[in-house]
Amino acid sequence: MLTRRGFAGAFAAGALLPDARAQTSGREAWPNRFVRLIVPFPPGGGTDAIARVVAGKLSDMWGQQMVVENRGGGATSVGTEAVVRADPDGYTFLLQSMPLAANRFLFPALNYDPVADFAPVSLLCEYANIMAVPVTSPAHAVADFIANAKAHPGKVTFASSGHATSVHLSGELFKRMAGIDMLHVPYRGAGPALNDLIPGRVDVMFNNIGAVLPLIQGGKLRGLAVTTARRAPALPELPPIAETVAGFDVSSWYAIFAPAKTPPDIIAKLYADIAAALADAAIKQRLEQLGVIVVGSTPGELAAFFKREMDKWGPVIKEAGITGNE
Repeated sequence: MLTRRGFAGAFAAGALLPDARAQTSGREAWPNRFVRLIVPFPPGGGTDAIARVVAGKLSDMWGQQMVVENRGGGATSVGTEAVVRADPDGYTFLLQSMPLAANRFLFPALNYDPVADFAPVSLLCEYANIMAVPVTSPAHAVADFIANAKAHPGKVTFASSGHATSVHLSGELFKRMAGIDMLHVPYRGAGPALNDLIPGRVDVMFNNIGAVLPLIQGGKLRGLAVTTARRAPALPELPPIAETVAGFDVSSWYAIFAPAKTPPDIIAKLYADIAAALADAAIKQRLEQLGVIVVGSTPGELAAFFKREMDKWGPVIKEAGITGNE
């Protein structure tokens, strides 16, 4: 849901726009041509779908196209670096997720600084992962799973869709906060991992709701909990892991950033327009159909959220000895 603070921030941003127009008196009103939204993931996935819903609404509002450009590769660094190199003129933006917060800890050197090189615009939405187990698992709740893992140290396995993905990091954080030992089994994608989870060749997976929900509804997997701090609208019967492991909160999130030095008046207008787009009932419904929770935020709230994400994942990655080059 769009937060109350987000609505208040939208009002505040709107109040700033007359001053912003005064600042732009020496140039044409923004936007006066197409705007690029670079998505550093391959086309066709959930991130791409979210980008196109938001970009489509903004295009309608502006009478100018926001064009989605998919630039996957390099653990999202290819597309991210393209935004860093772009002119900070308000015509190139970045839609990013957890990798922007985690990559600085996974790679010894990056060609960008995730804080200094970007200006936060708005958090869009969160995307819950589900703690899922085979239907043959003895665990019917998170507490059962933890008790079983403690009774069989070193014998419990958790699958992921790949090394250093949000699915992997969710499992590492759970292991750390629950005080249990689990062996990570990485796969080349979610499909192969789920193929081994269903028959019980691995014990648990913290996979995204879009991939797991049909398997739970079809009786092929058992959902124990969601990784977000609040329940997911698509599966309201599943409790958050945090009800058993206090403080646990993991979501795949999506936010829009601008190159550093983008004019503040442009950021203020884009933020206000995003807030209006997310408040639109049809857009909210389309996003929720993708399994996400619409959030919204001011630029300042996104900056604070991003810092919390880095503070969360830095110690987990370091303690687990994870590197992005594995």
